[in-house]
Amino acid sequence: MLGAGFWGAASGLLLLALAIAAEIPSRRAAPLIGAALAIGLVTLGLSGALDALSPVVEARARGDRIAVALVEHLRLAGTALLLALGLAVPLAWAAFRSRAAAQAADAALGLVQVVPAIALFALLIPLLSLVLGAVPALRGLGLSALGATPALVGVALYAALPLFRALLAGLTQTDPAAVDAARAMGMSEARIVAEIRLPLGLPLFFGGLRVAAVQTIGLVTLGGLVGAGGLGAVVFEAMSQFAPDLILVAAAPVVALAMAADGALLGLERLVRRLEGLA
Repeated sequence: MLGAGFWGAASGLLLLALAIAAEIPSRRAAPLIGAALAIGLVTLGLSGALDALSPVVEARARGDRIAVALVEHLRLAGTALLLALGLAVPLAWAAFRSRAAAQAADAALGLVQVVPAIALFALLIPLLSLVLGAVPALRGLGLSALGATPALVGVALYAALPLFRALLAGLTQTDPAAVDAARAMGMSEARIVAEIRLPLGLPLFFGGLRVAAVQTIGLVTLGGLVGAGGLGAVVFEAMSQFAPDLILVAAAPVVALAMAADGALLGLERLVRRLEGLA
């Protein structure tokens, strides 16, 4: 097993690598250092130097289950993010049109943020039971008071706030001179939104989407407490068995997924900006 000394040294080396990357002006420094670290780990793994480590043994023994849980985790996170977008987009549009709606929506979504995630999931279970009892037809759609439903609803409510604020900021913080020029040219409000406000607000939109995506991937892990499945189910099973190696094997993919999602959305944002510059 890896002792505390290893983890302390590894954390220190990682922080040192990040500090070096921050001091290098080139934007390619951080990806190159990250790639070097990844290549080093892969090389050690392929050489067999890590085969005797207990986390590696645990990962090989439970590889199939971890792979299934990983796919399920992605499905849950993606569904929750879509639900959050479905909630945030109309709320942001209503808030853009009405100051009262903006205050009400921000207060309601902000109230959700102060509730601990575990408490929110626990609260959703009896609430969903009441709703499903009143409308039994919803059970035919696959909804239930336990499992994925409360986890998806809870995570979507958490992720809706950064999306809502990013969308609203992108719509309202457009340069007034650009809006006035568009109106002087006779453009309708719909065209101004589509051709002026949305393109100029893309950096804010992508920023909110990155926060929501990372938040969703992390919070879906807590869905294992209510039977939602995914990597969270493996993490909490390992905790109940006091198996730190299995906890590490199940939690590491969650961190990797969050970092990959953030990096992918950042790359997509830069690509969109580059395409806009060429247009």
